[in-house]
Amino acid sequence: MKTITFIGNGNMALSIAKGLKNSYKIEVVGRSIENITKFENELGVKIGKSLLDNFNMDDKTIMLCVKPANVEEISTLLKGSARVVYSVLAGTSIKKIKEYISTNAVVRSMPNLAASVGRSMTTLTGNEEFKAEARELLGTIGTTLWLGSEKELDIATALAGSGPAYLALIAEALSDGAVKQGMKRSDAMITMRGLFAGFGELIQDIHPALLKDGVMSPGGTTAAGYAVLEDGNVRAACIKAVEKAYERAKEL
Repeated sequence: MKTITFIGNGNMALSIAKGLKNSYKIEVVGRSIENITKFENELGVKIGKSLLDNFNMDDKTIMLCVKPANVEEISTLLKGSARVVYSVLAGTSIKKIKEYISTNAVVRSMPNLAASVGRSMTTLTGNEEFKAEARELLGTIGTTLWLGSEKELDIATALAGSGPAYLALIAEALSDGAVKQGMKRSDAMITMRGLFAGFGELIQDIHPALLKDGVMSPGGTTAAGYAVLEDGNVRAACIKAVEKAYERAKEL
């Protein structure tokens, strides 16, 4: 069984590790053995544990999961040259990673938190010779898409990487709407979750506009509610959210 070495032990690292733990040996490198042990307990399998200071990366397959602002700092603690670095750092270019981390190759990836349940939408770009390996590796946590440029990956970060937060806001707001009209909170949450589960299946094969048209009958309840969403500029706000998130990714 191949080993994946995680540098960083935050929420995204844990989500990815949960998807990989049945197919790969997991090694975690961090600042604190206590925090790494907590990571191990949450993961539910035995892992290799190492501290950052003087960690030797030689010939290792690295999953870089630190905060973008910490790349320069952690680079001073590492030694050796990694076989390949898979980076999940938003907005951090391949050029910058190679500037600080010694490695033969870099693949940028952008999973999302659905990795923990094997349903991540993960976009990838980088050294083409690792394309097949990258798709196999990250394919264990969901769907993958190899993109032709880092610009496209930064845009995808704003869509799929940040997207769970946008959808969570919409899910909460819709539930609040039902509660406002008199539905019990628990019933509203069950209804909302069923809605999202079914919609997730439908959207795989049907264009969003066709789904909308299929639900919206003339003068009906959906048309009344949909008109309010348009009046509230929900469509424009979603477009702007992706734009702003993309701009922020370029700034990191």
